[in-house]
Formats: sequence, C-alpha cells, structure tokens
Amino acid sequence: MEFGDIQKGVVLLVNKPLTWTSFDVVNYIRKMLNVKIGHAGTLDPLATGLLILCTGAMTKKIDTYQAQEKQYTGIIKVGASTPSFDLETTIDEVFPINHITDELIYAAADSLTGLIKQQPPLYSAKKIKGERAYLIARRGDSIELESREVEIPQFKITNIDRKEDCINVHFDVVCSKGTYIRAIARDLGKALQSGAHLIELCRTRIGDFNLSEAMTMEEIKKMRPGSEGERKSV
Repeated sequence: MEFGDIQKGVVLLVNKPLTWTSFDVVNYIRKMLNVKIGHAGTLDPLATGLLILCTGAMTKKIDTYQAQEKQYTGIIKVGASTPSFDLETTIDEVFPINHITDELIYAAADSLTGLIKQQPPLYSAKKIKGERAYLIARRGDSIELESREVEIPQFKITNIDRKEDCINVHFDVVCSKGTYIRAIARDLGKALQSGAHLIELCRTRIGDFNLSEAMTMEEIKKMRPGSEGERKSV
C-alpha cells in the first residue's frame, strides 16, 4: 500500500491497543499521515481488536461498514457488577454464585440469542438531549435509556472457569450493529439471578473483515512518508 493510495482513499484495518480510544487511533493516524480519516464503529477503551478506518474518498463508505455484522470474544465475570458493566468502574455489588450450574449458564446464553430487546448501558456514547450518556453517568445522575431491538445470531459459551468467588464465562458473540456487549454481560448476570460485568473483550470480525488481516500500531507507523516501511511499500 503506497502513501499516495492512502491519501486518495483506502480501508485500513487496525488492531486497536488496550486503553486507546477509537478516537485516539484516528487522531494519531490523522496527524501522522496528514490525511482525512474516520472510523467505522467505536471500540471501548478497554476493548481490543478490529477497527476499520477509512481515508480520503473512502470515508463515504463508513456508514456501510458500520452497519455490518460484528463478532467478539471475551470474558464475563459472574458474581459481581460495576456501574459501567466493565472494568472502567469498580465493583459496587457482589452476588451469590453457588446456585449457578453450567446448564444454567448455557440456558441463559440461549435466552439472549436471536432478536432481543436490549437496554443500552448508561456508560455509553449515546446522546441524551445532546449530551453523551457517560457524562451524565459520571456526574452521578441516573437516567434510563430506552431499549431497542438488536440481533444476536450467536452467543457461544467457549469455557466456564470457576473461581472461589466468581465464575469467568468465556464467550464468542456474533451481533448486529448497535449491540452493547457490556449490556449482554449485565443481562447474563440477571438471567442467572446474580450479577456480572465484562472483564475482557476483543472484536475479531466486522462483516468480511477479520482481525487476522489488521495491522498493529507499530506497522501503521511504517506507513509514514519517508519511513523505511513506506519506501518498501506496506
């Protein structure tokens, strides 16, 4: 891939690092390459994995890529919850887990498969009267977001790791646009008459694009004009 192509318009597949926001990645590459660029689908800072970036004329395709089916792997911790339903906030409540069998976990996952109504988490980028929901949450204000229909064709449990005070449920989820994996964690906890939150998440696929095709940030740096990587063509 030549630098000139990037300026005209290409699709870049990036493996987003842990703690980086999607906007961090976009801003970093925009400044480094001095190119018009946008992302097709946000990843939370504590998630890793596939991020689709579009440059130049290809930014017109962003909405198309955002609408495509997505796939994630990760771990849900059952037995404790956080306000954000992930590790962004600290545990605020613990729950019993002795009653939870493997069969109950599989059944709970099945109940969250297909077309379902999902309430977005308050700690999200959704706008409420022009303000991001997570800003409202961080102020300590409470507001209930309206549930919406999403599709989860697959909620596969890949491993159940039992600890003394919790159960770590490893999963592989395929879902439609607008699905919150943190909300799936919350709802799994409720279905198990317990509580849960997300402790690990990686996006592995968007439509036909796979994480195995994505570049690391180190590889992206080699695309800088005049770099050794750019001269050799990435």
